[in-house]
Amino acid sequence: MDSHWVFFTLFVGIALAIDFGIIGKILHIFRAKNRSRNNDNNTSQKREMSSALPVELKSAQQKQEQHQQDQTFKRALTWTIVWISLAAAFATIIYLDMGYEKTLLFVTGYAIEKSLSVDNMFVFLIIFSSLSIPHAYQHKVLMVGILSAIVMRVALILAGVSLLESFHFMIYIFGGLLLFTAIRMIIEKRKDEEPGKKKKGMDIEKNIAVRIMKKFVPITFELNNDKFFLRKSNNNSSGGGGRKLVYATPMLVALVIVEMTDLVFALDSIPAILAITADSFIVITSNIFAILGLRSLYFLLAGMMEKFYYLKPGLAMILLFVGSKMLISEVYEIPIALSLVVIFGILGAALLLSFIRTRQEQQTRTVIDQ
Repeated sequence: MDSHWVFFTLFVGIALAIDFGIIGKILHIFRAKNRSRNNDNNTSQKREMSSALPVELKSAQQKQEQHQQDQTFKRALTWTIVWISLAAAFATIIYLDMGYEKTLLFVTGYAIEKSLSVDNMFVFLIIFSSLSIPHAYQHKVLMVGILSAIVMRVALILAGVSLLESFHFMIYIFGGLLLFTAIRMIIEKRKDEEPGKKKKGMDIEKNIAVRIMKKFVPITFELNNDKFFLRKSNNNSSGGGGRKLVYATPMLVALVIVEMTDLVFALDSIPAILAITADSFIVITSNIFAILGLRSLYFLLAGMMEKFYYLKPGLAMILLFVGSKMLISEVYEIPIALSLVVIFGILGAALLLSFIRTRQEQQTRTVIDQ
């Protein structure tokens, strides 16, 4: 088993280094080009006071932004495919080395975590929009957030496995927690669909993570490029200028809220995988592979998340199923193959129904426009 951990660590480590390295270099190139263009534009504006120039600059800027969005989408699509392919390759290795049953457990755990993580991306979108964090800087928050989430997930999974091994009754607590989460998701979905209900943003000032942060470091909502801290004068101090203090920028605020959100999310998703298996190797590897592709999946789906109308009810049904599976495990053990079919069936139905509704709404808009 030690050799499996070594191989998995190397496998993921190399892929992560390539992923983060390439994206970092591309972002650096983009920023360098932007600075160069800005300097050139400032120089040209001083030389020429033509009234047509601002229009040309605006048009060029719009084309540049569109090009960057297209490039981001292509990179996100590429890396989403890469991470799913790597998970499939690792599942093949598990099959060759550990057998058919372990492979089914890995795929089932991966499917549960991946589907639940999509729901978590809605929260990420609200966090970034509430803090007005530019698209180009969101990469850094998610990169750091994913790396720290891996450490947190491993600790939580090992703790969960240890609890199940030491106290068998924990299986009923975890099962009950999953049923509670599923019911809560259904209630939230119904509230969101109430007539006249406006989509709510996030009240940053009242967020518990922000209130805790303020006890340790002052917060400013002024961005300092993609930096997590900003050194500026303390306006409250008497005298000229005031001494300079280190403030947390919206980037750090977003990171802390993302981490807090992921902690809550992990407390829901990890019991769901433990309902399938208590094998720490399978649980950790499937969980990590699922969250590693979260950043690229976020940028791939960021513009279409609201189209997944039936995703939340589908996820609630999955949690109801795995929670029930956990609670009745002493009486009847549902086969892993059947669990996998049920999970993929529910997820596929939710996505298909969402697609159908999207098409119907598009057709309705077309008829109205005509």
